[in-house]
Amino acid sequence: MLNVHMLHAPEDAHLEFLRQQLTDTINLTLGNEAIPDDVHILIAGRPSREQLTDKPNLHTLFIPFAGLPKETATLMRDFPHIAVHNLHHNAPMTAEMALALLFATAKHLIPADKSFRQNDWTVRYENVLPSMILDGKTILIVGYGTIGMVMGRVCEALNMNVLGIRRTPADAENIYLPSALHDLLPKADVLMIAVPGTSDTEGMIGAEEISLLPKGAILVNVGRGLVVDQKALYEALKRKHLLGAGVDVWYNYPLTKEARIDTAPADFPFNELDNMVMSPHRAGGGGADEVERRRISAIADVLNTAVMGNPMPNKIDLDAGY
Repeated sequence: MLNVHMLHAPEDAHLEFLRQQLTDTINLTLGNEAIPDDVHILIAGRPSREQLTDKPNLHTLFIPFAGLPKETATLMRDFPHIAVHNLHHNAPMTAEMALALLFATAKHLIPADKSFRQNDWTVRYENVLPSMILDGKTILIVGYGTIGMVMGRVCEALNMNVLGIRRTPADAENIYLPSALHDLLPKADVLMIAVPGTSDTEGMIGAEEISLLPKGAILVNVGRGLVVDQKALYEALKRKHLLGAGVDVWYNYPLTKEARIDTAPADFPFNELDNMVMSPHRAGGGGADEVERRRISAIADVLNTAVMGNPMPNKIDLDAGY
């Protein structure tokens, strides 16, 4: 029997969906108060120290979403006997958002839509919003992991030349280590960022890196906001070194429910730029029923794998941050 405790229970319909998919050899308990002493796997994104202490059978912390919160990474260093795993269920949705941002940016869809809603046809006849034709262009995907590979396949189908950067060596053509970044940037018509936020990736794309991109390039970020220096990005867009950018991850987030309607996502007025496509961190699609059911199914798959004695996927390296 595998004893699993989930700190925050999903809504009733999704909880029933989860129970239907779990094998009979998994004992699932719920709640933020009493965690059984004999628990083997704790499902939580931000557990407290008290919730991990005096649990002799606890061997795995399972984070039920992508990423690793900083406070959790710090805490888990004090519990080296507990393995940390997370969930990659959102890879298809994140890749789709990245591609949507790319297409909207390359075709200037947002300003064209805004103008045309006023019955203004100027953008069609006077070429005031030149588009990038993606066919034959080169895209550099920084973070060529689960998400990056989905994007890469689609871009290859569009007849784009795909280059990738990943932390671990890959036995594949056109996939490079991070040390090749500066050599690859001048070749990139599109820079697609899908790396997690870690101490190594924070500030990875700054003024120097953006200046290495060809004039008229596009930048898309679905990784983490702090990977790209916001001042450098803003200035490159304003002076039109970049044709445009599409961003789903930011620098400032609302800290309360009330702040959701009045929190600027950055320290610079990106909202004033016509060559910027802004999305409020929606790539994972949190809250949508279809997305939640995918997440629940992924959780069940991981637990059913574990109860069979097979290795759980997506083990996190605390030193690397993912």
